[in-house]
Amino acid sequence: MSDAPARPVPLFHIALHQPEIPNNTGNIGRTCVACACALHLIHPLGFELSEKACRRAGLDYWPRLDVHEHASFGAYLKSAGPARLWVFTTKSPRSVFDAELRRGDHLLFGRETAGLPRDILDRFPDRCVSFPMVRNERSLNLATAVCAAAYEGVRQLRARGEIEIGADGRLLIE
Repeated sequence: MSDAPARPVPLFHIALHQPEIPNNTGNIGRTCVACACALHLIHPLGFELSEKACRRAGLDYWPRLDVHEHASFGAYLKSAGPARLWVFTTKSPRSVFDAELRRGDHLLFGRETAGLPRDILDRFPDRCVSFPMVRNERSLNLATAVCAAAYEGVRQLRARGEIEIGADGRLLIE
């Protein structure tokens, strides 16, 4: 039996499709720990995830992260089995603020340089959402977009009374 504290059921599952920049993934991992989200990394990755690499990068929170690796997008769909998947892309006119995010939803993000492949976008047209931006701006940084999505989800869960914020300003989740 492990002495490690049990992880709460994830509020959300953050899925990164072929992330390329280790610092972004590190920041996203920190957001996942702070928001009780699971992180799914879909290969190939543009960096190494060995224990030595994580230690060298100063990812002291990584052992507290609920992280899952998947060999491909198909393997992710098969093993993670997302019941509800939201696909984040700059190519959607639907704002994430118009989507009802529910506990346990999977939030899928693409590579820093290219976003998600067209075949994934075409496979889930009713699940594509974006962040509103001013005209002629290309995109947000991946770590920024994930953080904004996670906290929009937290905001929605709180507004529906599904989670609370304690007197200390911390999330109260089961």
